Amino acid sequence: MPRPAFPKTLRQFQSDFATDEACQQYLAACRWPDGFICPRCGHGRAYELVNQRRRQCVKCRHQVSLTSGTVLHRTKTLLTCWFLAAYLMTTDKRGVSALLLQRQLGLSRYETAWMMLHKLRRAMVSATREPLHGEVEVDDTWIGGEQAGLRGSRQLKNRRAALVLVAVEKRGKASGRARMSVIPDFKAATIIPVLTKNIAPGSTIYTDGLKSFTGLSEAGFKHIARTQPLRSELRKGAKSAVPLADRAIGNLQQWLIGTYHGVSKAQLQVYLDEFVFRHNRRKTPAAAFQTLLGLGTARKSTEYEQIRGARDLNPNLLGLAEATR
Repeated sequence: MPRPAFPKTLRQFQSDFATDEACQQYLAACRWPDGFICPRCGHGRAYELVNQRRRQCVKCRHQVSLTSGTVLHRTKTLLTCWFLAAYLMTTDKRGVSALLLQRQLGLSRYETAWMMLHKLRRAMVSATREPLHGEVEVDDTWIGGEQAGLRGSRQLKNRRAALVLVAVEKRGKASGRARMSVIPDFKAATIIPVLTKNIAPGSTIYTDGLKSFTGLSEAGFKHIARTQPLRSELRKGAKSAVPLADRAIGNLQQWLIGTYHGVSKAQLQVYLDEFVFRHNRRKTPAAAFQTLLGLGTARKSTEYEQIRGARDLNPNLLGLAEATR
């Protein structure tokens, strides 16, 4: 059963996936691209149990859920809502806030939209994803809460600010894939392991002159440190030491402010993962859509209370609550 072509417009998407049955057919085509195969007996025919979102083997009567191993498993929300949420997340460059999604889907509860978004965000990171390689630019930035006159460790005492490490592949003059990680401090003992996890050994890493990067050569990388011009010089047209990383940081900050008006420190890494997911798949929306619905399997189902629970709720926001766009 071939997968349908990925819709190029919202109107076409809503037409192709107008019913729960159409969504089930798509899931079946993704799970069994060469036709149904019973995992128990190997038989190739099955009955469609549409109301249960299952397939039942004709021979041994074993039932297989179409949503098992996906973020859709055991959901009580219509598949059409999930599909549209995933489509909006992968095609809208600005991103989607929970309030906007609630209005778009006609949901009665904000918590449902919020939970859907966070389940989809947690499907964006694969434990087996390929590390960055080749030439990579690395830089760090503060997200939210900076106070004028504070530098270095003094900024870390400001709980509203979060430190983020950014790595971007160089593809000529263009950006390749990216990684972004929240880090607790600037120390080499913190930065080097994060880069070792996300960048392949032997890669060439470009940084500014921060001393914490000096151990990269010993860690198995070719390290090229460049002097970063002052901000006043950059405004006058001087070239950044790491222009691609700086561009990614600027895009991240605009995206966070424009879509969410800030997030909590406890949830910042999830939003960084969303930004990276969008960046890395900006030219392949179909693959991004299928990843969200079909490959969000490495994480257990997450309950709303777990995400919004006492340990995750952090009153020290990096900005305001989610935008009401």
